[in-house]
Amino acid sequence: MELVYISAAFISGYILMRCHLPPLVGFLIAGFALHAFGYESTPVISDLADLGVTLLLFSIGLKLDVKTLLAKEIWFGATAHNLLTTGLFTLSLLGLKALSVPMLAGLSLSELALLGFALSFSSTVFAIKALQEKGELNATYGTLAIGILIMQDIFAVVFITATSGKTPELSALLLFALPLLKPVFNKILDNAGHGEMLVLYGIFLALVAGAGLFELVGVKPDLGALILGMLLASHPRASEMAKSLFNMKELFLVCFFLNIGLSEQPTWQSFSFALVIMLLLPIKGLLYYWIVSGFRYRVRTAMFTTLTLFNFSEFGLIVGGFAYKAGLMPGPILVSIAIAVSLSFAFSAPLNTFSNQLYTWASQWLKDRNPEQLHPSDQLINLGDASILVLGMGRIGSGAYDELSATHHQPIIGIDNREDSVARHQEEGRRAILGDATDPDFWSRAISDGQIKLILLAMPHSQANMLALEQIRQTNFKGKVAAIAKYEDEIEQLKALGVDEAFNIYQEAGSGFARHVREQFTTPANNA
Repeated sequence: MELVYISAAFISGYILMRCHLPPLVGFLIAGFALHAFGYESTPVISDLADLGVTLLLFSIGLKLDVKTLLAKEIWFGATAHNLLTTGLFTLSLLGLKALSVPMLAGLSLSELALLGFALSFSSTVFAIKALQEKGELNATYGTLAIGILIMQDIFAVVFITATSGKTPELSALLLFALPLLKPVFNKILDNAGHGEMLVLYGIFLALVAGAGLFELVGVKPDLGALILGMLLASHPRASEMAKSLFNMKELFLVCFFLNIGLSEQPTWQSFSFALVIMLLLPIKGLLYYWIVSGFRYRVRTAMFTTLTLFNFSEFGLIVGGFAYKAGLMPGPILVSIAIAVSLSFAFSAPLNTFSNQLYTWASQWLKDRNPEQLHPSDQLINLGDASILVLGMGRIGSGAYDELSATHHQPIIGIDNREDSVARHQEEGRRAILGDATDPDFWSRAISDGQIKLILLAMPHSQANMLALEQIRQTNFKGKVAAIAKYEDEIEQLKALGVDEAFNIYQEAGSGFARHVREQFTTPANNA
């Protein structure tokens, strides 16, 4: 039976991908279609779905700087949005009840408030997928959105723990000693290699040391996976571990979205009420935009953060499920939440796909405040006297920077959207500044004392390089542009967009290795 599920997910996901929509919407549609034909979720699908969410939270923890949550725009912004959204949703639902909406007829004020609380969350799974596909997980708005989502997840975990009827064991206090084991975890990671043992160690940490241990003492398992990831986030190999788990996590998350569609039987009444719930979604979006703008972020940052979070959440379903088990929410309402979550994904997906076009259109009316009043991460970008720009200072970008610096003797500056990366390069003596090259306003905010002659697009995601190239061409840049890609079809796409040179990083790595070996074995010392 699982073969039918996999086939349906692949066909539906492929069709949606070809329509320039995230495949996850196709997985949801496949789940609903299978349910319509009498199929139901199986223990295997449910278990794999839970594993996907657990590995997702562990991966988030690996990339999360705890200091990020301490930023006022994260903890205060998330708290303010949760309280305001819950309050406004509750008032709106009261108004709809007064208008005799059938599904709300028998609900008390506390039940309406609980429904408003469940709808206040945005989807961590959807946001991560959308940001990864755009290559902007570490962009300013991506970091802001993920921080808010982590705080929301914590709110959900607190609620679930309080209503689950399962009191944490006294031994749960021992969890506060976990940071003392951090040196042990780090030491094992140092010696875990780069192959299957690294993957197995990551799974062990997420499912056993994290989720399993927390469940054993009566605490939400997924919270354990998140915290274990956060403990290792500062390790130099944390990013490598996250990448090693990527494909497995993605496969399990297919089951998660399938499971949403397979879990409930939609009715016309529940579908109609889901459409009513969708009318509340703009309230959530306006609050996100207002709160983010209040922290002096630019229009683009506020708008992109809003679009990333412009949906209902799988955590809303989880909260609703626990409330249903506790007798705090009727079953038909839970079905409507499930449908509304799926509809919000389908609605939000194209908005994120065409976010740059939407921003370009909206910027005619939405204007930024004075540059000196902007948030530090959105300030003007000073390129100095640089004649060569390297966009993306990862391993490839920094290697290109060093080679050009040694051979061309022209002013070079590296640009990266990660603060930690910029700080590290500056400590190592490179000229590096913070910036998002995919930002349509990037070049208009850049201040340069020289003339840029060469731009290297060295960002790890090809889509990010393509977005940056589109922005460069719109500025009528007259210099040369070179870019990296992983696959031949990406090289063709880059050349179609007008790049002067495109390089396959795998092929170039092999060529570079061969040149290095040839140079080493043809030196006079070796010929003697």
